Amino acid sequence: MAAPLKRKIIAYIAVSADGYIARPDGDVKWLDRPKGSGDYGMADFYKTIDTIIMGKKTYDLGLTWGQTSYPGKKNYVFTRSSPAPAKDIEFVNENVGGFVERVRKQKGKDIWLVGGAALNGAFLDAGAIDEFIIHVIPVLIGDGIPLVPRRHRELQLDLVSSRQYEDGVVRLHYRVGAPGRNAKGRAPRKKKAARRRPPR
Repeated sequence: MAAPLKRKIIAYIAVSADGYIARPDGDVKWLDRPKGSGDYGMADFYKTIDTIIMGKKTYDLGLTWGQTSYPGKKNYVFTRSSPAPAKDIEFVNENVGGFVERVRKQKGKDIWLVGGAALNGAFLDAGAIDEFIIHVIPVLIGDGIPLVPRRHRELQLDLVSSRQYEDGVVRLHYRVGAPGRNAKGRAPRKKKAARRRPPR
């Protein structure tokens, strides 16, 4: 039996009730919640990670808010361009599989995959996401950027826990299974073919 992973890569993210992480232009103002709603467990989660992975678009969006990095954490930004060096940021332009193998071998806590959608999809296709923690926000935005890019992929998720908050937000914690298998490593049961009566 394979040894359990020492460092998990966790996609911790919020989506609208219709499955989008942002509007088509990247706007996320709809994420704002009523005052006093709390942090939905973010502070506790933040203590369990020491590494952040994000895409260039997500990084650039953060810059518009004045957020240059996540202080006290190792910050990686995936990009195909060659941006100017930035304090506390390591820009990455390499294969996801090779990068993940290298980072997992390093000592440390769990790893937060911030996104966005393209990076979520790339990590998912590489089998590099161990868990999803998804906060479903009770709002429909009609159109936008999905959690992962639209394409055919089927992957079983095992529900670890769920929690409903007073303002209607629902937190879903999933463990990711292997493609074609459920999260516990078992192949899905095949349905028995219905018996057909011979033609008369």
